Amino acid sequence: MADRFRTVGGGRRKTKYENYADYSLVFTVLFLLGFGLIMIYSVSSYEANLTFGNSAYYFKKQIIATIVGIAAMMVTSRIPYHFWEHFALIAYLFSAVLIGLVMTPLGYEANGARRWLDLGVSLQPAEVAKLGMIIFLAYVVCRVGRNIRTTKGFLFMIMLPLPIVLMIWKITENMSSAIIVMGIALLMIFVSSPDYKKFVLIFVAILIGAAGIVKLVIQLSHTKLLGFRGQRILAWLDPEAYASGKGFQTLQALYAIGSGGIFGKGLGQSMQKLGFLPEAQNDMIFSIICEELGLFGAIAVILLFLLLLWRCMIIANNAPDMFGALLVVGVMGHISIQVILNIAVCTNVIPNTGISLPFISYGGSSVVFQLIEIGLVMSVGRGIKLKDLT
Repeated sequence: MADRFRTVGGGRRKTKYENYADYSLVFTVLFLLGFGLIMIYSVSSYEANLTFGNSAYYFKKQIIATIVGIAAMMVTSRIPYHFWEHFALIAYLFSAVLIGLVMTPLGYEANGARRWLDLGVSLQPAEVAKLGMIIFLAYVVCRVGRNIRTTKGFLFMIMLPLPIVLMIWKITENMSSAIIVMGIALLMIFVSSPDYKKFVLIFVAILIGAAGIVKLVIQLSHTKLLGFRGQRILAWLDPEAYASGKGFQTLQALYAIGSGGIFGKGLGQSMQKLGFLPEAQNDMIFSIICEELGLFGAIAVILLFLLLLWRCMIIANNAPDMFGALLVVGVMGHISIQVILNIAVCTNVIPNTGISLPFISYGGSSVVFQLIEIGLVMSVGRGIKLKDLT
């Protein structure tokens, strides 16, 4: 806390500056975590009992990760956020090294995908890369400054995240995380650059490219040239035609959402979680929320995420400097993109791809690093000074 004296009306008044603390942000995050633990137990208890003989297997692992994440969040929140400027390049390079290690014996496969490292504890490098990209780009944007407005500076910023994005896509075959990392980068650059025309062109190019890919997949649908991603696009266009294959999970998710109605069947009363919906506790947990708690529960969860993003936006708008503001914008981008994509997958708005729901889905690495990101937001918030005249 800093004190300052100033003369007011012939006298001296003491101005106190207090550190800002956003308790609404903290309570919202804690509520999402608690709700997530309840839903993980509700969703996974049946499968966990069949597979491991312990209905609380997933719940216990998630609660340990949550406790570790909360501890990491509190430690991060107490560290001045400018401390991380010294490790920006290290964070970028460290993310690349971890992704590369997936190809070594340290990497292992789960659920048909090789995306994790066994370092005594399970670690998903893509989660580290999301945090590393936020810190790195915040640092670089502040160094580039006004040069980001030039074509050369803009292209330089766009190119920076591409090596990490391509490594995530090709090495771990995790396109969803690659999209999220690139989305975080584009949002941070968008906030930093006043020239929005470039982003309109990028958005239009992405839409045209996506439409072209869908058209090409349809044309090749009767050939053997399609990979599994092409099959997922076909299943997205007509899930019932692929009900026994790539469309199975999507259909079961839609059944779960449709059967929930307005108020749902009741907590723990889902039918789809009884072996019908694959990865119900992970990527498809939102569908079970809709089934058990109905439209009411789904809207409540969305409103909680909106409240979380709103509190982050307040901190970003009042951050002491550009570096702090960009850190918060990066975290906002990560959470918002992941929530939107997860719900879009569950409702078949976009093709099925593995994306977890922040703070709610099962996943140790994701919840720990998401909470570290919230710690960064809290650290930026602590840098805001509230003036109080006494």
